[in-house]
Order: sequence, then C-alpha cells, then structure tokens
Amino acid sequence: MKKRGSKIPTRMGIILVPLFLSSPVRAEAPAGTAAAADTSPSNDECLGCHSNELDRSKGRAIPPIGEAFAESVHGQINLNCVDCHVDLQGKDMPHDDKLAKPVCSTCHEDAVKAYDQSVHASSRRKSGDSLAAGCSDCHGVHDIRSSKDPQSRTYHFNLPATCSRCHADEAVIAKAHIEAGNVPAHFQDSIHGRALNKSGLVVAPNCATCHGNHEIRRASDDKSRVNRYNIPKTCGSCHEGIRAIYETSVHAAALREGNPRAAVCIDCHTAHDTKVVDAAWKMDLVKECGTCHKESMRTFRDTFHGKVSTLGFARAATCADCHGSHAILPKKDPKSLVSDQQRAHTCGKCHQGASVRFSRYDPHADAHSREHDPVLYYITMAMKLLLISVFAFFGLHTILWLGRSLVLVRKLQAEGKIDDDE
Repeated sequence: MKKRGSKIPTRMGIILVPLFLSSPVRAEAPAGTAAAADTSPSNDECLGCHSNELDRSKGRAIPPIGEAFAESVHGQINLNCVDCHVDLQGKDMPHDDKLAKPVCSTCHEDAVKAYDQSVHASSRRKSGDSLAAGCSDCHGVHDIRSSKDPQSRTYHFNLPATCSRCHADEAVIAKAHIEAGNVPAHFQDSIHGRALNKSGLVVAPNCATCHGNHEIRRASDDKSRVNRYNIPKTCGSCHEGIRAIYETSVHAAALREGNPRAAVCIDCHTAHDTKVVDAAWKMDLVKECGTCHKESMRTFRDTFHGKVSTLGFARAATCADCHGSHAILPKKDPKSLVSDQQRAHTCGKCHQGASVRFSRYDPHADAHSREHDPVLYYITMAMKLLLISVFAFFGLHTILWLGRSLVLVRKLQAEGKIDDDE
C-alpha cells in the first residue's frame, strides 16, 4: 500500500468492457487534488482500522475490508481509498460513520454512460427507494474482482446467481412490478441453464449474453438486445448458422417489413424456458404455430395427420415436417418444401415412393369452405343431411313403434292374456 505523500495520481482509470476488466489506464489528476493527497489518510491508515478484526472501541464495529480489498482489482493496482471516498481527501481521522457514495464514473466513464441508458438506472431516477441494481449490487464494494476471476460476481458461471439476488426474490419482484416473474427459475431448467450450470460449458449463454451487461434495456426499447426486431441478431450471436437460414424465410422477410407478429426465435423456442428439441417439444410446437395461423391449424386438426398427432403419435407429420423449421418459404417459391416442385419429395420423407399424384393430397382441406373446397363441402353437407335423415327416420320410427307397443300391451291385458304386473 502507498504511504501518505507518495507521488501517485489520485485518479486512476479502468475502462470496463462488457463484463471484462481491461488493464488499468492512468489518468491525469484533477487540479487541486495533488495538495489534498498529501493530507489525506493513506491506505495503511484506513486499513489500520478496517482490518480483519473488528474494532469495538467506542461501542461500534468497524467493517473488516483489508483482505477483500487486497485481493480486489482495485487493491491489485494499489488504488487509494480516497480515490473512491473523495469526501475523505484532506480530512483527519476518524471519519464520520456515513460516507458519500463513490462516483464510479470518475474512472469508469463508459460503463456508467451505458448504465445510465439501462432500465435499472431509469428505475432509480423515477423512484428514490428503487430496488434496481446499481454498480455495487453486481460488482461488489471492496471485493470487486475481474470477471475472469472464478470468485467474481460477474464471472461467467456466477452471473445468473448474481442476477437471481433480485430477479428470484419474490419480494423484489412484487415491489418492482417485474412482469416476467421469477425468470431465473425458468432459466435454470432450460437447455441453456443446464448447459451452463450442469455441463459447465463456457460457451453456454448467461443473462448478459442476451440482455447485455451495463446497458440493459426494456424489451419495448428498439435499442434493446431483446427487442422483438433484434432477437434474431441476439440469438444469432451464438446460433450464427441458424440465423443465416432464418434470414431467408418468410418470417424474416415479414419482420424486415416491420410486421410485429412475424415469428422470431422466442416465439417457437421461448425466451427463458428453451427446451431440448424432442418429440414432446415438437408436439407442443403445433399449438405455437396455431397462435398465428389459426385457420391453418383448424383445418390441420380435421385431417388424419392432425387427429393422429392430437392423440400423441409423434411420428405423425406436423407443421415443421412439411413446411420446414427455420427456412420456411412461401409456397410459390420453388425451394419451398410445399411447392409443387418439392411436395412429392417432402411427402416421401414419411411415405416412401410417394408420387406426384399422391402429393396432391390437401393437408389443409376445409370441409366448411365452399370457396376453397367445393366438392368436399357438398359431400360433407350430403353426409350431414344423410346422417340427420337416418336419425330422424329411425327416431320417428321408434316413437311410433313405442306407441303401438303400448296399445298392444293394454289390449292383451284387457283380454286377460297377460297379467297387469307384467
């Protein structure tokens, strides 16, 4: 630690890049601080009280910060205590119990500027008692470590636990009116959460991968990484190959045209509950397609494929089997799996040897639309009429036969051929 009177600038800069601390950058000392540094308490004097043992003199406990500070990034570069606690510059000891909060922007200007654009900063500006996270909530106070340090709160594998301190706390969720609820609980059970926490994959995404670190914005903000129009780019930062395929699809084209209902990654895979792509997930995905394509879903459910898949048979063809998944193209596109040029091949994936004539089967035949399927419509109407006629005829026949039977029974009773109790 540096002694009082050492010729070291009292302002030292550390440029923060997303969750990684770079090499310290020294800055020129502000005018007037050099003289104050000569009369300010040195680190040795500060740590003399704030040692690992509590000083209970005068009936108060002094928090021990010596070891934590020595192992922190600030301690490693011999940062002076008064560089953060500027209200102690030129002051004698002991100091007041309550000190002014350090101004992180003195050194971390870029990081603080980014934070000022975040939902956390916005919440703090709106409410003085906001529970929104500040610098120390994520990075710590005297024990700030590099995000490359496994003991750091912002280390890749530790970050979800850091975010969970607020976003998994039901009291905080209720007071802050966080609509998403307990997001970490959903993330832990997702394929991403399991890859991060159970498999220990450093390439697995954590909270900051999708939301950013300092400049975390609301999803409604068009600059947010999780804004609907930015989702493909955010997911594509890891799934680059899938994004390239998606960009060719009808969904991506609609999104570029500004259609807010165009399907993006989170519509099919969800945001925090991302599951393994298995048979059960595929069956649930049919419902998701139906949230936008209601008529197609209705007609699909009326077909053999739809009825069998409803019963839980995963081998039955569903939406993605015919239309594709990420590279869904309009039917008029020759490359589309449901185009006239490709349908026989598409059907052949399940029905070996499927011919062009076989592929003319309409998987979305609509028996209720005279314009779309006039033949099927009239056949359906005829079958309904036949069914009604049969039930009406035999219903009337049964009623008349019942009346005749009652008359016959009474006649036989009157002639004594049968007992009244029979």
